Amino acid sequence: MNPAFQETLVRVRERLLAERGAHGHWEGELSSSALSTATAVIALALVDRGQHAALIQRGLAWLTAHANADGGWGDTVLSRSNISTTTLCWAAFGLLNKPAPAAEAWLVREAGSVEPEQLAQTIIAGYGKDRTFSVPILTACALAGRVAWKDVLPLPFELTVLPHQLFRWLRLPVVSYALPALIAIGQVRHHHLPERRWLRDGVRAATLRVLEKIQPVNGGFLEAAPLTSFVVMALAGMGQGRHPVAVRGVRFLVKSVRADGSWPIDTNLATWLATLAVNALGPVLPVAERAPIGDWLLGQQYRNEHPFTHAAPGGWAWTDLPGGVPDADDTAGALLALKTLDADERGLNTDAIQKGIGWLLDLQNRNGGMPTFCKGWGALPFDRSTPDITAHALRAWAVWRDDMPPPLQGRIKRATRRAIAFLTQTQRADGAWSPLWFGNQHAPNDENLTCGTAQVLLGLQALNDPQTQGLQDRAMDWLLAAQNSDGSWGGATQTPPSIEETALAVNTLAVVPRARDAVLRGVDWLIAATAQGRETPAAPIGLYFAKLWYFERLYPLIFLVGALERVATFPALEK
Repeated sequence: MNPAFQETLVRVRERLLAERGAHGHWEGELSSSALSTATAVIALALVDRGQHAALIQRGLAWLTAHANADGGWGDTVLSRSNISTTTLCWAAFGLLNKPAPAAEAWLVREAGSVEPEQLAQTIIAGYGKDRTFSVPILTACALAGRVAWKDVLPLPFELTVLPHQLFRWLRLPVVSYALPALIAIGQVRHHHLPERRWLRDGVRAATLRVLEKIQPVNGGFLEAAPLTSFVVMALAGMGQGRHPVAVRGVRFLVKSVRADGSWPIDTNLATWLATLAVNALGPVLPVAERAPIGDWLLGQQYRNEHPFTHAAPGGWAWTDLPGGVPDADDTAGALLALKTLDADERGLNTDAIQKGIGWLLDLQNRNGGMPTFCKGWGALPFDRSTPDITAHALRAWAVWRDDMPPPLQGRIKRATRRAIAFLTQTQRADGAWSPLWFGNQHAPNDENLTCGTAQVLLGLQALNDPQTQGLQDRAMDWLLAAQNSDGSWGGATQTPPSIEETALAVNTLAVVPRARDAVLRGVDWLIAATAQGRETPAAPIGLYFAKLWYFERLYPLIFLVGALERVATFPALEK
């Protein structure tokens, strides 16, 4: 490779290694969120407007300074205005008796009116059967006086007193991560507009005990300011602002506010970032520093059933903080990273690895795909099978299969066949796959086919299975056709590029001989776009719960390192 390539590679390696904190791993920095800030302001104002006046004013000032030119707000400062975030910001200003004429004008243009019934119908329609976000948004609006309680759909909070094993059988239209909102939002709506009093009045105290039981010790549900804020505002809105759950939730919000007055969408993605960084660096990570990171990762594995989702022991979450929940994507990432860290085969805790592999195998759905959190619910996106997570699990199974005892090897082989069948079924006619956890605001339907296709192709490449060659060829054809004329990639054909998307495509195609020219053009674009690795601006391609957008400061750097390291591994790509 040319000198510019080598210089860039060395620079980004050093930058990524330097991003570790004193603890030795990567925490990163998630984008500030207008939605998080608005919900936190509403929650704090409803609990005690006087005590939290400074935080409230700083939050409103941040929102004012970061409104889009069209008067609305997006989920990040780089995102287009959307109705959910703009509505919540408008509600926050209304609660504090602050005018927001530009936001109101935006809502009139997009929703047709800010009349309560019309606005409520627009928000409900945007989420379809999924009430896990539309109802909390409208609850915040009702608490702020923007809509009437009759415009807020009731939630069956009484069901949370039932044994959790019954939830799947009942096929509740509420995904596992939303239980805190189901309880708190359901209760505050019932408080203001009672229904089925004979049933619900009798279980209010019991469901609040459930809420208290599933709250993390630091008060932050899922480490998420929005979910925690929704719970706090609901409790305060029915006179329970001093309830222990509300007190701990407020403590979490006060602790997690940023210096500029904003709140992020989540505290951090420390475990996820550590696994991505380790897998990107590969053998470049100094040998002496591998064991501490490996020990830290092993320490994040859940040893007991999770009190929130009742996930079995053996999985990993996205963070090392108390609000994390084990999921398939992070578990697969951790297993891959542990294999990378054990490249010299000094031996890791094989029991922990086997438990992690088994956890993933147990989570596989009947259709062969992998969900995010819970097997078999399937009613909503985050508990349905999805191609990107399925491919991630395939990679984890592939790297550890030969190290597993024969019975587990047999399970991996069977699960792999079923996963391939799922990926065959879900590949689009044009060869692409759509992911769950990444999107692109410039692409049709906000889908990020570049990320999805690249991730699935990586999973298939790891199998070395000739029977998947047809799937791979169609995926490669799509990626090659989606490359922009300047060598970059966006989320789909002819979309604005990003470092993240280009790096993912380059990383995947680096091992494909017929993609040589495309890879080299992609590398040239990455070198130029990052000023030879000096600048790595992030793009808002991350998707959080309920389709909330985010960007992570370290994503472009990590993905760039991974791409360049893989290109450097294959001499056939030498110029």
